[in-house]
Amino acid sequence: MDGVRGVRGDRSPWWQRFGGERQQSRWPWVSTLLLTLFVLVGSNFAAHQQAGARAALDPFARALLVIGSGLLLWRHRHPVFVVFGTAVAAVLYLGAGYPYGPVFLPVALACFSAVVTGHRKAAWSALGMLWAGHVLVAHWLFRWLPPDHDSAAPWGQEGVVAAWVVAIVAVSELARTRREQWARERAERARAARRRADEERLRIARELHDVLAHSISVINVQAGVGLALLDSDPEQARTALTTIKAASKEALGEVRQVLDTLRTPGDAPRTPAPGLDRLPELTSQAASAGLTVEVTGTAPPLPPGADLAAFRIVQEALTNVVRHSGSRHARVRLDHDKDALRLRVDDDGPATGADAGGGGNGLAGMRERAAALGGTIEAGPRPDGGFRVLAVLPLKVKAKEDDR
Repeated sequence: MDGVRGVRGDRSPWWQRFGGERQQSRWPWVSTLLLTLFVLVGSNFAAHQQAGARAALDPFARALLVIGSGLLLWRHRHPVFVVFGTAVAAVLYLGAGYPYGPVFLPVALACFSAVVTGHRKAAWSALGMLWAGHVLVAHWLFRWLPPDHDSAAPWGQEGVVAAWVVAIVAVSELARTRREQWARERAERARAARRRADEERLRIARELHDVLAHSISVINVQAGVGLALLDSDPEQARTALTTIKAASKEALGEVRQVLDTLRTPGDAPRTPAPGLDRLPELTSQAASAGLTVEVTGTAPPLPPGADLAAFRIVQEALTNVVRHSGSRHARVRLDHDKDALRLRVDDDGPATGADAGGGGNGLAGMRERAAALGGTIEAGPRPDGGFRVLAVLPLKVKAKEDDR
């Protein structure tokens, strides 16, 4: 029951999980603090390298750098506000004539966060605003802005800036695409796990139903015989009680086997699953319930799953004869060719209740068993009276794609 265990832990790369629920529930203090220190140190180094060409760093410049980097603390919770806030801080920094440097890093990270969380238009707009602001400052407004006697920036520089903008957008879009693909794969794994769990629960329900319905039917019939003959024929009543004891013991053993698979999923069962080789035992149990069963034909070697399904189908069909038919005689016929095994169970009726042939979970379970192997079940009244169950099971069972 691998499906019951659920999907394994999150093993996706950090950039695929970026901005997910786990990140949104925490404040990125460490990364924000490290980036702020890097921006401050890098800008101070750039100021020394560009001394005389750009304005010197002052408290206002450092405040803009701290604000632009500090906004990243909210990038998981308010990505749109952060991407525009960092862009505005960068435009003000450049407009004040301060040196170029790592001031663009907070904008790049904010853009990345906005894109991977689905706010693509906001990220593109913020980057467009930053680039347009840089063009205005570098080519038209430089005459009125510090530093004094500044000249227009070469247009080739704008190509470099535009290339960086395109690179940031491209990396962010790639990360967003990969993150969405990973989310789809995780959802598919979760659906597959739930489907396997549902199939396993259904399989266990069928096993329990088939085991208990058959054994309890035998016990019910023998209990009635024992009560009726308790005074007039004590020896026959003793035989009935012996049959009840044997049937209940067998039922307890099979139920214990099913429950063991629940406690230790994946382990091999302690006893082999029943198959058509136990048909004589099944007919003997039916005889103890007053039903004579005639078996004709033989079955070829079957895979364990098909062998179990065939046995359970015959068992359920005979159980329905005991419970719902007035006939005390049933016929089981096994035919096969190179492609399929055919199981036919007939009784002569008449029906003793509204659910002739079994109208509840029994027939549904038989159909589910046959369908799981790619086979079919036909069940219904015969034209000449009585009831017939005909099962066709393929001899070559294909593995399901989901189980690979």
